[in-house]
Order: sequence, then structure tokens, then C-alpha cells
Amino acid sequence: MAESVSRAVVTPPEGTQQAVGYPSLFLLVVLGSLVPVVPTGALVSGAAVVAMHQSLPALSLLTVFGVASLAAFLGDLGLYWLGKRGIGSKNGSRWLAALRERAAPERLAQADKKLREHGVAVLVLSRLVPAGRIPVMLACLLSRTPLRQFARGDVLACLAWAAAYQLIGVAGGSLFPSPWEGIAAAVGLTLLLSAAPSLWRKVRRSAQHP
Repeated sequence: MAESVSRAVVTPPEGTQQAVGYPSLFLLVVLGSLVPVVPTGALVSGAAVVAMHQSLPALSLLTVFGVASLAAFLGDLGLYWLGKRGIGSKNGSRWLAALRERAAPERLAQADKKLREHGVAVLVLSRLVPAGRIPVMLACLLSRTPLRQFARGDVLACLAWAAAYQLIGVAGGSLFPSPWEGIAAAVGLTLLLSAAPSLWRKVRRSAQHP
């Protein structure tokens, strides 16, 4: 009896998990898209692990995919709209200034070149490459890409992004019987992948300038 009570306290009922988890996932991904301080990829991977342990895992995974991709898309559109207001203003805006601060000049130059060569299709890749989203978004803003055209490319980018990080969660969750072990593995792998490009650039700079 005591063991059953302990499990009920530690593991909330499935309905409670869903009622709290999906809105929280949506709000955090939107926030992370607007202000890139929340590791949104890790959130999606962790949510995918939890979904695997629900009574209807296929439906739960599909819901996580839908919530995450929609939230990412709305967050991107919101940030692009705010940046676009700065482009059209004589004084700019703090949102546009923040985007400029987050995009290194060399990354922005690369994004601008790819945008000219491939159009908004490059948005799909930018969402899959860690720290690639902001330089491409800023390049779109500086080239005055219309919001509607940006949205057409970004919707595919958000779908691909949600699917990729959900697969990471499924891979990490399948290695462990306990959902919390799977969440730790999936989040750890996601954060490692996110940090890898930055670490690689630092190693290259150190090698070029000993």
C-alpha cells in the first residue's frame, strides 16, 4: 500500500501529466524561440521520452510533434515580425539589436550567401544546425524578405526541427526502462549536440592562433 502511494506521488496521473505538460511545452518553446535562452530542443526531446511511456505512445508522440512545431513556428513569426518593425524604423528596435548581437559577422555573411543561393529553403537547414537559426533570420530581415515568404520556408523548418529532436528523445528513451533516465540521456545528448559547433569553432581558432 505504501509503495502504491509513493508511486502515485512521484508519478502523477497520465491525465495530469498531459494537462500540465503540453501547455508548458508550448509556452516554453514559444519563449525559447523569442528569447533563445531556453534549450527548446532539449524540451522536445524530454517530452518525447515522456510520451513514449504513455498508454497511447503513438498519439502522445504525435501530439508532442504538433505542439512543438506549432510553438516554434509562432515564436519564429513573432520574432521575425518584431525584427521587421526594427528594420522599418529609423531608430531600429531592441529586438533587432538583440538579433545582431547573437549573430557573429562571419555567420551572418555565410547565412546571407546561402540565402542568395538557395532562397528561403535555407531556413530548413538553419533550424537543424545549432545556433544557425538567428543568422539566417537576420539575413532574411536585412534582405527585406516579406513575412509571408519567410513563413512559407519557416513552417517546413519547424516541422523538420520538431521531428529531429523528437527522434533524439525516442532514441535516448529507448535505451532505458525508466522515463527519467531516458529524459536525462535525451537532454544530455541534445545539449551536447548544441554545444558541439561552438566548441569546434573555439578549437579551430586556437589552432589557427596558437
